[in-house]
Amino acid sequence: MTDAPEDDGTGTLFEAPPLAEQERMVEAVLFASAEPVTVADLEARMPHGCDAAQALELLQKRYEGRGVRVVKVGEAWAIRTAPDLGFLMQKETVETRKLSRAAIETLAIVAYHQPCTRAEIEEIRGVSVSRGTIDQLLEMEWIRLGRRRMTPGRPVTFVVTPQFLDHFGLESARDLPGLKELRAAGLLENRPPPGAMPIGEANEDETGDEDQSELFEED
Repeated sequence: MTDAPEDDGTGTLFEAPPLAEQERMVEAVLFASAEPVTVADLEARMPHGCDAAQALELLQKRYEGRGVRVVKVGEAWAIRTAPDLGFLMQKETVETRKLSRAAIETLAIVAYHQPCTRAEIEEIRGVSVSRGTIDQLLEMEWIRLGRRRMTPGRPVTFVVTPQFLDHFGLESARDLPGLKELRAAGLLENRPPPGAMPIGEANEDETGDEDQSELFEED
């Protein structure tokens, strides 16, 4: 009569695969996944006793200096093209919709001031924000609704999404470039201080955004 395997204290009677095999499993999941995968999701897929975090660390080192890298996106992980080789993919990129200046500024404000309400966005920009601008960013899944403010009216807040971070190759919002860099790139204007221009006053960014108004205006 053979003895049953002893419990090693981890809650499983089975020995975890070798770390090299765990690394291969993590590589397979990341390669096949269209979206970044969290450590918890990896461990849920792998056999009991596996250490997905350690396997990720080994895999990340293995891909250093290669054409693709294992990168952290928010709280998840993904395999992405090395930044210095991104130019090779430019011919494969299709721009489906160009963001207006109003949308770019709104997105930047949400990224740097999240969580923020629509009123706070308007105060910083100095002009009102059209519903079409917010809807476009929500539709692109670059921003999402956050928690409501514990203030009168309980206004909703907006925050950036993992899709936004992934698109721009950021691990977190802390990796965003500084405001001076954005202005130097022409992505932000030197707006007058809040209150210098009445909220709700039309500007060329909003009034010129006719394609968005047609898409998002209700009857």
